[in-house]
Amino acid sequence: MIRFPRAARTTLTLALPLALAALAAPSLSQMPSTPPGTLDKSRVTAGNYTVDATHSMIAWRVNHLGFNDYFGLFGQLGGSMTFDPANPAAAKLTATIPVSKVVTVDQALTAHLLKPGADGGKADFFGANAADAVFVSTKVIPGADGLSATVEGNLTLNGVTKPAAFTAKFSGAGTNFFNKAATIGFHGESTIKRSDFGLGFFAPLVADEVKLEITIAFEKKG
Repeated sequence: MIRFPRAARTTLTLALPLALAALAAPSLSQMPSTPPGTLDKSRVTAGNYTVDATHSMIAWRVNHLGFNDYFGLFGQLGGSMTFDPANPAAAKLTATIPVSKVVTVDQALTAHLLKPGADGGKADFFGANAADAVFVSTKVIPGADGLSATVEGNLTLNGVTKPAAFTAKFSGAGTNFFNKAATIGFHGESTIKRSDFGLGFFAPLVADEVKLEITIAFEKKG
């Protein structure tokens, strides 16, 4: 049996997964010259879809003391969609938002959002171990342009469920080059009042209205 020196064994251990990944990944010569997703509704196929968690997120912005807006981000979304391009009004959507993974560009602000209440009291914002927020659609109203819709439903956030709605606009469809999944993308916008969900700390000095910008992709099962 051939024995490699320890340094060589370490190098091999690190290099092998990278080599396997390189073999599995397409080469530059194999990649298409144009993006696989285009603004073409004919590429949308009916079926059941799940959220592409890696590439879907919700950005939020809120005004601070009347001076300027600051931003945060919810990523790693989950959920599913049933969609038929022949009957978009019948679409069904469920989305989960991992509130406990909220991020901002300031560590102190992020920590405050997830800080537990003092002595077991109510937290200022989400608090520790925050439950995922969940949106479940109840109605889809297609737009006259054939590319947009208003999606109505119920949003559960911070243990409170309230009606909510967002506008969605089709942004692309096609087959994902890497995993061969039929994919549909949307951009969306909404505005909610944080006080409706028991998150009104310091309002109105920190604005009650929170603007949401949504970018989400769905991949077809199977």
